[in-house]
Amino acid sequence: MRIFVTAAAAALALLPASASAALPQGGKAPDFRTVGALAGKPFRLHLAEQLRRGPVVLYFFPKAFTKGCTLEAHAFSEAAGEFKKMGASVVGLSADDYETLRRFSVEECRNAFPVAMASSATIGAYDVRFKEGAALTNRTSYVIAPDGRILLAYSDLDWKNHVANSLAAVKAWRAAHRR
Repeated sequence: MRIFVTAAAAALALLPASASAALPQGGKAPDFRTVGALAGKPFRLHLAEQLRRGPVVLYFFPKAFTKGCTLEAHAFSEAAGEFKKMGASVVGLSADDYETLRRFSVEECRNAFPVAMASSATIGAYDVRFKEGAALTNRTSYVIAPDGRILLAYSDLDWKNHVANSLAAVKAWRAAHRR
């Protein structure tokens, strides 16, 4: 028994420390409005309106044009077509200013999906503040069903699993909601 407990503790220690997100899966996603850019053009986002079209992948990223955020944007842009085929939309959110996000939407998001400004209130509502006093979000992906319920809440500073986890959640939702 002692060996089993030790092995279980060791396995848990190998999981990413930040693998759980702040808002619970199954909880209600806070509604918000903001602005950003899609393909370098102004984009307005009202979450409730966006959800009328299908699931929404909201992914919060710390800072545009940093290595991890650029790689994550490239990965989401490559998967944008798959999300769209399943009726889902992708929106990146950060505390960056509009002009930075406008450029990022073209250069790194490759015109495939919008990026928008996360206000302090939105950062607080989604509990994605990187650290107190910092004008940065952590790296958290939420997949939100059309009814506003959180299907996936995944936090990890490593960008590599965010797209795959978000895509799996959307695929599972789509399989359960075939028309």
